[in-house]
This record gives sequence, C-alpha cells and structure tokens, in this order.
Amino acid sequence: MRKIIAATFVSLDGVMQAPGGPEEDPVGGFKFGGWTFHYFDEVAGKAMDEMFSKPFDLLLGRRTYDIFAAYWPYQKDSIADVFNPATKYVATHRPDSLSWQNTQSLGTDIVATLRRLKQEDGPDLLIQGSGDLIQTLLANGLIDEIRLMIFPLLLGKGKRLFGDDAMPAAFKLVKSQVTSTGVIMTTYERSGEIKVGSFAQEEPSAAELERRKNWE
Repeated sequence: MRKIIAATFVSLDGVMQAPGGPEEDPVGGFKFGGWTFHYFDEVAGKAMDEMFSKPFDLLLGRRTYDIFAAYWPYQKDSIADVFNPATKYVATHRPDSLSWQNTQSLGTDIVATLRRLKQEDGPDLLIQGSGDLIQTLLANGLIDEIRLMIFPLLLGKGKRLFGDDAMPAAFKLVKSQVTSTGVIMTTYERSGEIKVGSFAQEEPSAAELERRKNWE
C-alpha cells in the first residue's frame, strides 16, 4: 500500500503561497513571493536531499504542475534529476495539455483515483505545493503523512495550508529538527481518531452553569 505524503513550506500563520519567488504565484495580490529564500541553510538542504533520496511519484495540483513544468525540465541539479523522470499525477481539467514527461491526469474523480492508487504497489505519492489539492485530500482523509517546514514569519493574507473542511484526525510527531535560521522541520503520521477528555470540575459551579446557558 502506498502512502500519500504532503510536504509543505508554511509560515507561522499557515500561509503556503509562493515560497519560491515573486513570480511564482502572485494571485490575489500576494506580495511576498520568495519568502523562504533567506532561511535555507545546510541543515534544511540536507533534509530536502533526504526527502528526495527515496523513490516517489509526484502528486500535483494544476497550478503547481504548471510552475514545475516550466522550471524543472530546464534545470540540471539533484532535484531535477529525480523530478523529471518521476511519474507525475496531476489534478486537472485540461489533461490534453500535460506535456512534462511521465505525466498522467488523475481524471474526473480525483478522490476515487487516489484511493485506487494508494492500494497499488509502488512508491509513495509525494505532494509538493498544491494547496487546493491538499485541502481536498484532507477533507477525504487521504493524507497519511504531513511534513512541514515552518518558517518564523507572519505573511497575513495568502493561500493557506489548512481550511475548515479537513476530516478530523489525530497525528503523531515522529521527527523534528530546527535549522540555524529558526525553521522548524516536522514530520507527522496519521494515528487514528481524535480522543477527547475534560479538565472540568465534576460538580460545576453556579457560575459555570450560568456560563453554559449562554451557548443556547
């Protein structure tokens, strides 16, 4: 069985838009494209190399696919060496325009296709960018692992990693590391349903009972 892994750069306030450069995704008037650039160090670089060292297929939304397809085929480095030959599965309404080598459309029912792909033998499915696709998968409980690089800045308005429609689920922290520039790198694995409890008094006070009336 294959895992779906979402690997994402994110600000403290949850924005993931245009981490790579000003021209990457200025949609909505976003002014801070390239916000990750000055935070990368040797530790972050090694973490990226480690992530791409194992076999994977790429899972991409259409906007991220277009950004990647206009960049990686023209590069000669270690990331291009693994991205270009990898199989790319893309969520798109325009499958006929997918020109990057080894690219396949996920079809009209993305969720059904990914449920099938997860059951097959093969490398894990690695999401890069693709915020809309991530939110669709979170809403359907399809992401098995979340790898975040959390950058120490607030971006305000912008496309966010998490929306309101995610299927509730518990995750466990299995790895963490901090870079010299204060980037927190974490890996979370799905770990079942959410468990709840209560710190409330066994016998609520009169003030507490009155407070609860205000819920109605």
